[in-house]
Amino acid sequence: MFSVTVRDHMMIAHSFRGEVFGPAQRLHGATFVVDATFRRPDLDADGIVVDIGLATEQLRAVLGELTYRNLDDEAAFAGVNTTTEVLARTVADRLVERVHAGQLGAGARDLTGITVTLHESHIAWASYERSL
Repeated sequence: MFSVTVRDHMMIAHSFRGEVFGPAQRLHGATFVVDATFRRPDLDADGIVVDIGLATEQLRAVLGELTYRNLDDEAAFAGVNTTTEVLARTVADRLVERVHAGQLGAGARDLTGITVTLHESHIAWASYERSL
C-alpha cells in the first residue's frame, strides 16, 4: 500500500458536555496539527498516490471551514461534543466528499482510504481512518 501525507493546522474554540471532561466543559481553545494520509495499492499513471499540491489545497480548504470558529456555534455540530476524534472524522469525511467531487484530480478516484490525525500536542493525538 502506498501513502502520501500532507499537513496543516487549525485553531478552534469549543466546550464539552459531560463530567468526564472536567474543566474542558468550559469554553477553551485548541490548536491542532492535522495530518491527512491518502492511500492506494498502486500508483497512478504518473507514479503518484495523489497530487500533493491538490491534497494540500483541499486540506487547507476543509480546515478553513473550521478554523477561527467557536464550534459550539456551528450548526453542523449542534448537540455534538467536538472531541478530537469527532473532528478527525469530520475532516476525513469532508476530504472524501472533495475526492468524489474531483477536487483532488482524476487520479484520486483510485484512492482506497484516508486517515486523518489531529495532534493535540506532542504527546497526544487521535485518528480516524475510512475507506473510499
